[in-house]
Amino acid sequence: MFRSKKLKKRLADFFTYFLLTLFSLIILLPVLWVVRTSFATELIAYEIPPRFIFRPTLENYLELFKVNHFEVYFRNSLITALATTLISVPIAALGGYAFARYRTGGLPLQFGVLGTQMLPGIVLILPIFVLFKELGLTNTLYGLILAYMTFNLPFLVWILMGFFENIPKELEEAAWIDGASPSRAFFSVVFPITAPGIMAGAVLSFIMCWNEFLFALILTGSGTSTVPVSLAAMATQRGVLIGKLAAGTTLGILPMVLISLFVQKYLVRGLTFGAIK
Repeated sequence: MFRSKKLKKRLADFFTYFLLTLFSLIILLPVLWVVRTSFATELIAYEIPPRFIFRPTLENYLELFKVNHFEVYFRNSLITALATTLISVPIAALGGYAFARYRTGGLPLQFGVLGTQMLPGIVLILPIFVLFKELGLTNTLYGLILAYMTFNLPFLVWILMGFFENIPKELEEAAWIDGASPSRAFFSVVFPITAPGIMAGAVLSFIMCWNEFLFALILTGSGTSTVPVSLAAMATQRGVLIGKLAAGTTLGILPMVLISLFVQKYLVRGLTFGAIK
């Protein structure tokens, strides 16, 4: 009886790990194939059936920087994503705290903020383009940062509001009794507790800005384009430059991998922080 239960447990564990490994390979295979293609010559990249063993080359990466000036687009994406995140997160934290603690504006304002997320970007891009053109903000990183904040701020406010609602109000009341002002209680008591949640919101904000394509395509020019726009330009009249596209994609996902490695612990804790009431 005992051996039978032990055998069943081992079989269940085996099938569980087998399925997890299988699904992980399915998810990772496209990424690994892109990395493989980035080190292949143009001839090998287009070969059918594909060649799995070949001598890797950095030709695609060198061409990407020498001919396509990929460093400019990478810098533009980094500036816009970082600036948008650094500006949006503090504003969204204060807004989410006001909604969670003081019910500012009531439910109509809260659902109004959430309602802005229901509009597709294609609906907003035309009026934003006309407005930015009149203000001289097209083809500038400042304009792109401002445009990103229009959809980033409501998203962050709504997420951070859930984190603040999970903090017991008694902690702030204890700080008030000790003589702390509401602002001091927020920065000294509430902020450190919700730091993992705020970190998670910052990471999601950075990812959204880094991957955004439509606004960057319409509002930028040749000198202010971002990584997604530059990758889309790899589809030329003579076909898709698959080698350089794979190299650019590999470099484009590199910041996401590094961020995941450094903040993984805080990200998981932050994403689950507001889930339990």
